[in-house]
Amino acid sequence: MAFFHAWRFTHFVAEDGQRTDSPERLTPADKVWLLATGVRTPKPRNHTLPTFPYATVQLPGPNGRLASWYGAVPRARGTVALFHGYTSSKSQLLHEAGYFRSLGYNVLLTDFAGSGNSAGYRCTVGYHEAANVAAVVRWLQRKPGPVFIYANSMGAVATLRAEAQLGIRPTANLLECPYGSMLATAQSRFRSMGVPAFPMANLLVFWGGAANGFNAFNLDATAYAARITTPTLLMWGAADLRVTRTETAAIFAALAGPKQRQDFSRSGHEPYWRQHEALWQRTVAGFLNRQ
Repeated sequence: MAFFHAWRFTHFVAEDGQRTDSPERLTPADKVWLLATGVRTPKPRNHTLPTFPYATVQLPGPNGRLASWYGAVPRARGTVALFHGYTSSKSQLLHEAGYFRSLGYNVLLTDFAGSGNSAGYRCTVGYHEAANVAAVVRWLQRKPGPVFIYANSMGAVATLRAEAQLGIRPTANLLECPYGSMLATAQSRFRSMGVPAFPMANLLVFWGGAANGFNAFNLDATAYAARITTPTLLMWGAADLRVTRTETAAIFAALAGPKQRQDFSRSGHEPYWRQHEALWQRTVAGFLNRQ
């Protein structure tokens, strides 16, 4: 049963249809059904195109072909590479990309392997996605100008692993709500359903890693942070039910380089500009201006 859940959690389905709702919005009957059958998640798609001029770029990646949108600006100050979260796609970051362009930065938005227009259907919640981050950053670093990373949730964890274990070094990171570890995020999903986390969360993490060729207990953003000297802005929503204050504090404390933290009151596991656009813009622009 745990292997079945882990497989469904890390493999999207090809056909379109309704995905399993978030745990916080499920009825008691839905939760019982979910525990018996596992999640069903259609491959995330891009339903919106950029309104700014862009080129479609196909990049080779170790997990399959990566689909990106590259939006250049005149006399760019650098390039921001944007990476999305779990069950998301690059089109979900178009608002942020537009703001970075207004600040004078090129943008490159990429679908992780398994999502959007990129190859495959598998998602490892940050582990293999780290190799996608590394491939994108290395491609950008062959172009003129500094490279910045903006990533949220799973994308933020993939970024931390790419820097700690795969050797990339961008100019700076802007990270939103990375989870503390794979075990912590599995435990939070069970708690959000009102179900005891032990032992199912532990079994889910074990089989999720085994099914995808890695030790998921070692997928640990806090441990990665201790090896990162890149200047990093860490952002978190104070109403986030999936990533706790304790996890965020541990990651921030572990970061080995220059760092800044910004919390957003009332924001959950969501883009912070939705409720705090002015604060989000000031925070992001101020951090970039100091690099």
